[in-house]
Amino acid sequence: MKRIYKYPFPIQVESDFVIHMPVGAKILTVQLQNGDPYIWAIVDPAAEICARSFLLFGTGNPLPTDITALPYIGTFQLRSGSFVFHLFEGIA
Repeated sequence: MKRIYKYPFPIQVESDFVIHMPVGAKILTVQLQNGDPYIWAIVDPAAEICARSFLLFGTGNPLPTDITALPYIGTFQLRSGSFVFHLFEGIA
C-alpha cells in the first residue's frame, strides 16, 4: 500500500545532496513545516531504497550548472521571504 512520506533536507545552497527513498517515489512538493524544509512524496514503503540527488539554488545566485534539463521540484521561502530557494532533482 502506498503512502505519503516527508523527507527533511539541509539548506546547502549551490551544492547537491542525497535523500534515500523507496524506488519509484513520486515527488509531490517541497514546502516548509515549522520553519524546516521537506520534500513530500508518494512512496511504496516495501520498495527497495535508492539514493536520489537534489540541487538547491537561491534567487539571484549564479547557476554553476545547466539546470534547464533537470526536473524542477518547487520554490520555498525562509524568514518571511528574506531567502527564496529553488529545488531541482539532479542525477544520482
